[in-house]
Amino acid sequence: MAASSPYIVIGDDEKGYDLDLFCIPKHYVDDLEKVYIPHGLIMDRTERLARDIMKSMGEHHIVALCVLKGGYKFFADLLDYIKALNRNSDKSIPMTVDFIRLKSYCNEESTGEIKVIGGDDLSTLTGKVCLLDIIDTGKTMKTLLSLLKPYNPKMVKVVSLLVKRTPRSVGYRPDFVGFEVPDKFVVGYALDYNEYFRDLNEPHTGSGRSHLPTAHSQAAVTCLFLDLTLRQP
Repeated sequence: MAASSPYIVIGDDEKGYDLDLFCIPKHYVDDLEKVYIPHGLIMDRTERLARDIMKSMGEHHIVALCVLKGGYKFFADLLDYIKALNRNSDKSIPMTVDFIRLKSYCNEESTGEIKVIGGDDLSTLTGKVCLLDIIDTGKTMKTLLSLLKPYNPKMVKVVSLLVKRTPRSVGYRPDFVGFEVPDKFVVGYALDYNEYFRDLNEPHTGSGRSHLPTAHSQAAVTCLFLDLTLRQP
């Protein structure tokens, strides 16, 4: 499925920005190499995604489902921009919010199954229009969509801050994409490794001195990183 809006492509040769140019917590400095996407660029891109979603969704009621834990920063920022558009434009979208957690990986290793933890009964999605977000090879999103299908949501659309170029991709493409990025392991902006680095303001790449996984193992970890879901009745 092709993305319904254009996106920013970050090239394979992109090195990022020196840590000295940003305010980085000292306890993370030895683990990080570069700031990969500055926070301001993320916010500008998220604002445009909010506008594209408003234009596409019309006046439908959106049920916003945040897939924890890695999606909470993008989820909150995206909804803030949608709320601002609701206040300051002729078109507005009613929204309700829910949270769900998917767990399929420990460190960089797959547990072999995807578990849904928390959230209301998925039957509440019956007849609703859903907008979902994730970054990964697409396998987790396809599994989540298959879990939602028996509940007959009226519509499902997917928004993703990051999509990776990787040979392990299953070919799935979200409806809305912020950035297409190389097959690198990134942390920050709620993207974690063993629960660390979520508190960084922007995605970073790891240094050679860190214990972060290689790019090859990232595809698994990112299945949990930016799972954001917006749903509509």
